[in-house]
Amino acid sequence: MKESKSKIYGVIGSAVFMLLLFLLLWFVYVDRPHTEEDEGIMVSFGDADLGGGDYTETPAAVAAPNVAPPPVPAAPSDNEYLTQEDEEALALARQKKEEEKRRQAEEAERIRKQKEEQARLEAERIAKEKALAEQRAREQEAIDKANRLGSLFGQAGTQQGGNGSEGASSTKGNPVGQGSSGGNTWSLNGRSLNGRLASPVYTGTQEGTVVVSIRVNAAGKVISATVGSGTTISDKETQRAAIAAAQKAVFSEGTSDVIGTITYKFKLK
Repeated sequence: MKESKSKIYGVIGSAVFMLLLFLLLWFVYVDRPHTEEDEGIMVSFGDADLGGGDYTETPAAVAAPNVAPPPVPAAPSDNEYLTQEDEEALALARQKKEEEKRRQAEEAERIRKQKEEQARLEAERIAKEKALAEQRAREQEAIDKANRLGSLFGQAGTQQGGNGSEGASSTKGNPVGQGSSGGNTWSLNGRSLNGRLASPVYTGTQEGTVVVSIRVNAAGKVISATVGSGTTISDKETQRAAIAAAQKAVFSEGTSDVIGTITYKFKLK
């Protein structure tokens, strides 16, 4: 009985051991890498161990590391280009608009200053013309007054002397302040003529009278000469000739400026 149990235990132990050995061999065989052998006839070239040649083991090629390429920057889209162009266009438009406003403001300021300057010059011109007209009016009034006084004194001198030509001569001085010289007459209150009156030089064919209003300074020099009332010749050349002759006249000295006239009579030769 005991021997039967021992045999049974031996058979079971042997079966378990065989099973374990089979499993171990199975897993070892399955896990081993399977390499396929090259088919063909092996030829020895003398570089193998069996041929007695030198055998150099070639190192296995090392695979290059897989380096990822650098990221490529994304190209700007059409929308970005459009946005940039729009912003630049708007900035340029604003700049042009500001420049146009500044130019218009400068032009308006220039026109304003120009108008102010024109108004100032016009006011000065009007003031000068008014002052000159008043001065001429005063001079003419004085001349007319001197002529009236001269006429009165001339008539008195004619009655007293009995000969008008002798009483009116002033080449040697005349207290009345009037006289004649070379067929022309002069009137200057309180002064006498030094020398003779210069004759006008003209080539016109006018006949008549040119009255020249003169202003004489304290030294007896004519400092102003203009065509006065009583002139019957409108020819400008003849009038200029009379003014030029009147400016050459020299009278006696006095204490201040005086106003008078020189009357030139033009006759056809």
